[in-house]
Amino acid sequence: MPRFRYTAYDVQGKPVTGELEGISEGSAVQALRKEGLVPVELRVLADRHGASRKRGEQVPLEDHLLFCRSLAGYLRGGLTLSHVLVLLGKQSPSESLRELYSGLKAEVEAGKSLGAAMRESRRFRGDLVGMVESGERSGSLPQVLDRAARLYRLEISLRRRVRSALTYPLVMFGVGTVVVVFLLTYVVPKLSALFADMGESLPLPTRLLLWLSAFLKSAGIPLLLAATAFLLFLGRKRSLLSRLPFRGLKERITLSLVFSHLATLLDCGIPLVQALSMVAPMDPAPGRWDSVSERIRKGYRLGQALHDEGSFPEDAVYIVQVGEAGGELSEALQQVADNSWEIAENRMARLADLVEPAMVLALGAIVGFVVVAILLPIFDLSSLIR
Repeated sequence: MPRFRYTAYDVQGKPVTGELEGISEGSAVQALRKEGLVPVELRVLADRHGASRKRGEQVPLEDHLLFCRSLAGYLRGGLTLSHVLVLLGKQSPSESLRELYSGLKAEVEAGKSLGAAMRESRRFRGDLVGMVESGERSGSLPQVLDRAARLYRLEISLRRRVRSALTYPLVMFGVGTVVVVFLLTYVVPKLSALFADMGESLPLPTRLLLWLSAFLKSAGIPLLLAATAFLLFLGRKRSLLSRLPFRGLKERITLSLVFSHLATLLDCGIPLVQALSMVAPMDPAPGRWDSVSERIRKGYRLGQALHDEGSFPEDAVYIVQVGEAGGELSEALQQVADNSWEIAENRMARLADLVEPAMVLALGAIVGFVVVAILLPIFDLSSLIR
């Protein structure tokens, strides 16, 4: 439980300092007020184990979707926000989420808005926090949460399709690697003694195969450890989109994701410049959105800012400019997102059609080389026997 250092005034107006524990800042403030103190400063120190309070892990995207759906449904059913947070905590299978919802409940009951409590927890995505704050200001929180739920459902669907497109090539590569390693480390060493007893000069493919087998047998474990460490490093440092093999495909998927989010944020009443700062981290190149945002601050329209930045497709820029001229910017942004996703889907389908036979041919060539390298000296031996 976090520990707080406080400065407060008692009923006689004298300053009082001290420390106390609480689930959240809101619960700590409530505890001080029950003691007749008026807090003026509250600072996080450490938990009861002496460690400084750290930012918790961000809530997974699937839990963002469940949070939005459940909260919208319960609020529409007439339940109070505090009661809803209690229900969400009871329904959550994760201890971390139960503590999070309990902390949000304490903050809300202490007088904070839900958006402010979510922002202070630093465990929700910035776009959701912005939408919740906008929905609270406009009195349309359930409707805003419904939009957010649709947005996250779209993003989850997109991620699953991208993973599906990457699965087959990776599985084929893994199977091929296992087959080749098995041949080099188990089959070839058993035949090497036979080849040595022949007393004849071995063909070049066979010599190369024996060298590869000896090298893999002596350095196999270090290579395996190095490859594992490298893959783990890539898994942490690279996003799902950055693993895609072609820049044009990555660009279209990124545009679909970013423009869809941007349209939803604008529909929720969030200012354009603030919305751009929220969607920028979703792009592997967030700097271009900062450039667009800076141009808008100078008075440019979004379409012109995208055009001047120079890294966006012409069709996307044109649709945005037409939408701005007609006063339908959010609809234009959603159209760009839909068009970009259709283009990405077609490219992924073509890529899959090309990758599958290419992987089969590559694996066939590798296994064929191993088989030929093994059979060549056997054919030479049979000719000597005759």
